[in-house]
Amino acid sequence: MDNYDIGDLITIETENTTYTGTIMPSLNDNIIVIKMKSGYNAGIDKNKIKLIKLINKGEKPNYKIPPLKISENNNLKNISILSTGGTVASRVDYNTGAVHPAFTADDLIRAVPELLDIANINGKVVLNILSENMTPTYWKMIAEEIEKEVKNGADGIVIAHGTDTMHYTACALSFMVDADIPIVLVGAQRSSDRPSSDAALNLISATMCATEQIKGVFVVMHGESGDTVCHLHRGVKVRKSHSTRRDAFKSINSIPVAEINPFKKQIKYLTELEKTNKNNIKINTNLEEKVALIKIYPGIDGNVINYYVDNGYKGIIIEGTGLGHTPETIFENIKYATDKGVLVAMTTQTINGRVNMNVYSNGRELQKLGVISCEDMLPEVALVKMMHLLGNYDTEKAKELMNKNLVGEITEISRFDSY
Repeated sequence: MDNYDIGDLITIETENTTYTGTIMPSLNDNIIVIKMKSGYNAGIDKNKIKLIKLINKGEKPNYKIPPLKISENNNLKNISILSTGGTVASRVDYNTGAVHPAFTADDLIRAVPELLDIANINGKVVLNILSENMTPTYWKMIAEEIEKEVKNGADGIVIAHGTDTMHYTACALSFMVDADIPIVLVGAQRSSDRPSSDAALNLISATMCATEQIKGVFVVMHGESGDTVCHLHRGVKVRKSHSTRRDAFKSINSIPVAEINPFKKQIKYLTELEKTNKNNIKINTNLEEKVALIKIYPGIDGNVINYYVDNGYKGIIIEGTGLGHTPETIFENIKYATDKGVLVAMTTQTINGRVNMNVYSNGRELQKLGVISCEDMLPEVALVKMMHLLGNYDTEKAKELMNKNLVGEITEISRFDSY
C-alpha cells in the first residue's frame, strides 16, 4: 500500500466494494482518500482494503507554480478580491484532485481565467477561517483592509467568504463602511472540486458587479438552482435560507437589487441604486460586542435574560413570535433588563413580514416595559445594528436610531405585508 503516491490512479478492492480514483492528500494515516470520476471524494479505511491495483502512475505534484505574466489593462477597472476563507476562493490541483486556497491574483485567475476579461485583479488574503468562526473583531479587520485597498486605488471590492455567516458580515460592513464604491461579498455552496460547483459563476458575477458605478455593500450568489443567473442582494436585506441549495441566499421583505447573467456579461437592475463615480471611503469600526440575540420558544426560562443583564450586556435583541410577542412568564425578566438600562428590541422569527406590537395586548404590554419594535429588520440585522449604535452613542440615542433607516435596512412601505 505504501508504494502508491498522491496523483496515482488506482483501484481499491474491499470486501464489498471496488473504488477507482486518484489518490489525494489525507490528514489521517489510516485512511486513503481518492477522487472518483464522479467528482466526489471517498475515504477508505486501510484495514478494510483487500487489494490495490495501480492503473496509471501520476505525475508528482508541483506546488511551485511559476507566476503569471499579466499586464494591466488600462481600459478595465481595478478590483481587489479579499479572501477570508470559504470554498469560493479555491482552486483544484488536477494532478491530485485536492482543493487549495486561492489567495493571490495569480491563484484566482488560474481558477477563474474569465476574470481577466472583467477587471484588473488584485488578490489578497485577510483571513483563512471557516465562516462559523467569524467574530466582530474580524469584521473590523475586513473593514480596515477595504479602506487600505480603496486608498490604494481599488475601484471595487470583492470579499470571498464562507456562506454560513456571510449575511452577518455583509450587514456589519454596511454599517461600518461608508464608501463610494461597490463592496460585494460572494461565497459558494459547493466547492470547486465538485461538478456542480457554483464558485466560478458566483465569483465572475460578483466581480462584474464590483466594476459598476454603484455604492453600498452587497451579496452575490446563485439566483436559481441551475447555472442561469446570479442575484445581487443588499447586505442588510439578505439571509441564507437553505443549507445546501445553490440559490440559498434570498432577499427578505425585498427583492434582489439586480440579476446578473455571467455568460452574456449582462446586469439587469431590478431596483434603483445610488450611482457614484468617486472613490471616497471612511470607516467606523466602533462596536459594542455585549449585545445578545435571544430566540423565543415555548417554555423559555426568563433567567437567560437575567444572565445577560448580570454579565454587563448593554443590549438584547428578542426574536419574538408572530408580530413580536413573548410569553408573559418572562415579562418580569424583561422589566429587570430595561430597569437596569439595557436596550431591548423586538424582531420576529417569521422571516417574512414586519413586527407590529400595537395589534395585540401582549405587544402593547411589552412596549410599556420598554421594549422597542424593530419593525422591518431581520434579527441578524437588528443585532449588528444595535452593536454599531451602542458602540457610537449612548443608550437613549441608540434607542432613537434603531428604527431610523441608516443604510437601507428598513423598507418604509413593504408590498409583502398584510395586516
